[in-house]
Amino acid sequence: MKGSKWFSILSLILIFGGLALSQQNDQKKKGRNLLEIPVVKEDETICFALYTVHDQTLKLTAQLYPLQEGDSKKVRLEINEGEGWKLVAETEIVNPGWTAPFRVENWDDTTSVAYRVLHGPSAKYEGTIRKNPRDQEEVVVAAFTGNSIHPGHGGDISRQDLIDNVKKVDADLLFFSGDQVYDHHRHLAAWLKFGRDFGEIIKDRPTVCLPDDHDAGQPNLWGESGKVSTLAGASDGGYSRPAEYVREVERAQTSHLPDPVDPHQIQQGIGVWFTNLNWGEVDFAIIEDRKFKTGPAGRVPKQGPRPDHIRNPEYDPASVDVDGAILLGERQLKFLEDWGCDWEDAKMKAALSATIFCGGAHIHGGANGRLHADMDSNGWPQAGRNRALAALRKSFAFHLAGDQHLATIFQHGIDEFRDAIWSFCVPSIANLYLRWWEPLEAGANRESGAPEYTGDHLDGFANKVTNFAAANPEKKPMGKLLNTRSAGFGIVRFNKAQRTITMECWPRNVDITDPKAKQYDGWPRTISQFDNYNPNSWEKSGVFLFDQKEPVVQLIDEQTKEILYTVRVKGSSFEPTLPVGKSFTLKAGVDHPSQVVATGVKVGSASERIILK
Repeated sequence: MKGSKWFSILSLILIFGGLALSQQNDQKKKGRNLLEIPVVKEDETICFALYTVHDQTLKLTAQLYPLQEGDSKKVRLEINEGEGWKLVAETEIVNPGWTAPFRVENWDDTTSVAYRVLHGPSAKYEGTIRKNPRDQEEVVVAAFTGNSIHPGHGGDISRQDLIDNVKKVDADLLFFSGDQVYDHHRHLAAWLKFGRDFGEIIKDRPTVCLPDDHDAGQPNLWGESGKVSTLAGASDGGYSRPAEYVREVERAQTSHLPDPVDPHQIQQGIGVWFTNLNWGEVDFAIIEDRKFKTGPAGRVPKQGPRPDHIRNPEYDPASVDVDGAILLGERQLKFLEDWGCDWEDAKMKAALSATIFCGGAHIHGGANGRLHADMDSNGWPQAGRNRALAALRKSFAFHLAGDQHLATIFQHGIDEFRDAIWSFCVPSIANLYLRWWEPLEAGANRESGAPEYTGDHLDGFANKVTNFAAANPEKKPMGKLLNTRSAGFGIVRFNKAQRTITMECWPRNVDITDPKAKQYDGWPRTISQFDNYNPNSWEKSGVFLFDQKEPVVQLIDEQTKEILYTVRVKGSSFEPTLPVGKSFTLKAGVDHPSQVVATGVKVGSASERIILK
């Protein structure tokens, strides 16, 4: 009996062990299958299409499945304005990558138009080119990041809840801030899966995709103007994957964006795509915050197991702000300066980038993984971070980004707390690698009843930041499904009439139109457009009255000749806030600040009615 009993137990162990091994193998096989490129029929060769419309130019990129030898390499674009289909463009497929980029100039953006992409004798993909929502009071942006499909953690979960909610709010613009693809060697396969998951909403509205580190095939990215990286983890700066791979990624994800404002290539023939998109009178700067950034290895003292992770709480933050370390680079900073002064057809400004300008998390990966500072964040290098914020605040630009796997709201500071822009980092679509904003000390100047982690803090690089919300994961064991781990998405509402910005942060698996559905703690939050540059030390000038509504005004420091800020006025009166003890020249105009209307403007100044020429 004993022998029989032990034999039975051993048999059960072998059986269940075999089942477990079989399940592991099935999971690995499932992971491989997720990124297998399906063989499609002749009438299904077009997977999806992305587009933008800017300055009366339509740019649309159709993504095709790999074609067979002998298949046509031409793709057509037709539109229907109510009188039947007509051909408006034809293009050649670009390979590697199987993309078909279209460009149509003199586009009439005052009406919505049905379109279809055609390939071969029968393949067809249809959608709608939306009219420009400039006549809407509110422009709605749906924002996403971190589209992990890790098979061991339920990665192949439905995205239908996201699709449904975008349709319910009828978002005017989609923003994917990065890591649309997590496979480092099979971008095409993963990108096609991304298109199958999100094509239903992408086909009918403008979409901005920013390829980040995982899209480019590496765990972190300090692009360093296109050099070749030679270290594991790429902390020496540059790209790990071949340049042809990087170009294929960027062609697929960004060739539908408005033309780059400074298209000169970087090293290895890698292109650039930083630009702006004016949609609905909200002008979005699209920033490459990884491409020019300096790698830390060999440049800063190593104070942890990795060159980019600082685990020494006694370190001097100033020691890592080394000379020559770059964040955005001169080309992008010049773009932001010029963009901030151009308010034609714009009432509000916003910046879109991969991640936010601070170290936005203290704990990485696990509940005990405290990290003092992370150089993969845009908190480093500090001088570059401050230059970026100084450029953006000159146009009162709000900042929308992702990457951190943790939803947060920060107001940034340069010289003093809260003297720069606000940022909203949206949560990951599927959250594999967890992070927490959990400072060791309570924040100063917190709002009444707010959690201790809010308020004024110094991040790990001694940057001034003020936290208003953080969707920290729970510390107890969490489910394996990636959509249950503080995952979600963001909605930003730009109200042009009130000049307000409302941030919403929603978990997965909810109906956001259900009154019982709850956002993460700290959301929603509404700020004024003008909160993006309103330091506590400034005081109000008097009221300036104009003979026209909503002119563009610009204040110039009379001593340094530097532009303080440029903005479109709400209404026909303007009461600027100013640094105490300084004098400014006030310029104004209908669309450009071309006319000097007052000099010696300082705290307490006012004017008679200003007539604009």
